[in-house]
Amino acid sequence: MTVSKRRRGLTVASALLGGVLVLSACSGGDDNASGGDGGDSSQSKVDEAAAKKTSEAQIKITPKDGSNNASINNSAAVTVSKGTLTNVKMTTSDGTEVSGQISADKTSWKPSAQLERSTTYKLSAEAKDSDGRVAHENASFTTVSPANSFIGNFTPDDGTTVGVGMPVSINFDKAITNKAAVQKGVEVSTTSGQEVACHWFNANRMDCRPEDYWKEGSTVTLKLALDGVEGAEGVYGVQQKTVTFKIGRNQISYVDAKTKQMKVTQDGKVVRTIPISAGAPENKTYEGRMVISEKFKETRMNGATVGFTDDDGKGEYDIKDVPHAMRLSTSGTFIHGNYWGAKSIFGNVNTSHGCVGLQDAKGADDPNTPGAWFFDNSMIGDVVVVENTGDKTIAPDNGLNGWNMNWTQWKAGSAV
Repeated sequence: MTVSKRRRGLTVASALLGGVLVLSACSGGDDNASGGDGGDSSQSKVDEAAAKKTSEAQIKITPKDGSNNASINNSAAVTVSKGTLTNVKMTTSDGTEVSGQISADKTSWKPSAQLERSTTYKLSAEAKDSDGRVAHENASFTTVSPANSFIGNFTPDDGTTVGVGMPVSINFDKAITNKAAVQKGVEVSTTSGQEVACHWFNANRMDCRPEDYWKEGSTVTLKLALDGVEGAEGVYGVQQKTVTFKIGRNQISYVDAKTKQMKVTQDGKVVRTIPISAGAPENKTYEGRMVISEKFKETRMNGATVGFTDDDGKGEYDIKDVPHAMRLSTSGTFIHGNYWGAKSIFGNVNTSHGCVGLQDAKGADDPNTPGAWFFDNSMIGDVVVVENTGDKTIAPDNGLNGWNMNWTQWKAGSAV
């Protein structure tokens, strides 16, 4: 063999040997020059050694990564075991940061406010174990959309004081088919100890009340635990809320369309008798127990909105400044001041289109009129009982008027 051939042979052998060494290094080969079967340098040993350097902190993010229809109340919780949280960052998909707080013991985190619906959020969390080794966890989820969620608009409002006839009335923005599940997520209780039952008028409305009027001076609590409750197929609740309201003095007013007088009672005693003018014979006022649901110092009343029109289609009346008006029904029954009628009609003639009128002054600025007095001494939730009109009893769902249903009928409308 010539020198040149020998050199070429050594070069090839060296290249092959280098390749073997490279492959051995990439595959975790034996560092023992004497060879053998791999021993302590096997891949499992290498992995085990790497694991010993990994943090013991275990981070958990809820909901799990990739979740859809996540809760806007209880999602975005971060917890850690075998360690403490050192940093948590939450952002929307466009990068807007969401504020939150790590707990005092540094083992949990939650956002500071309720999340938005139909929003994608990203969470990244960092924690350390007792040896200072760092662990990381990341997740992304999307909250429930309006199309896949429902809310209940309720009355009365938190912190208000209302009359003894005020029911808890909840109107859901989606039709509820799983009424039992939703009703179980609604709790109404009172410090008076009265039993409270709920009644479904339809797929969207549920009212709750005791058998008799609320006890004056008591406090009523409404708890909505509807977050995640499936009200209809694929439609989930998002509310998690507690509200309280107080019951004021017991005021019941009795309107007698025959005598054309109204007796106002407080705690069972008559405090004032007021002459009234109820619905004319051709437009009788509904009978029954009605609850004041709204109060307006002045409001517009247009007959066209409730079906009273002339031949030209315009309202038989259109009064833009009706004083001291209080709503008794959804369909348009009010008890209100009347300045356009002669004083002589009150207590003598029924002239209205179905409302109950009290003598009043234009501008609602005379506190000495019967209309002003009744307005000033009434509150949302007070009861007005209308009698002897000759008309039918108002439907229980026409306004907040479920008191026109007896207790047996009321409880029969419960879903649980």
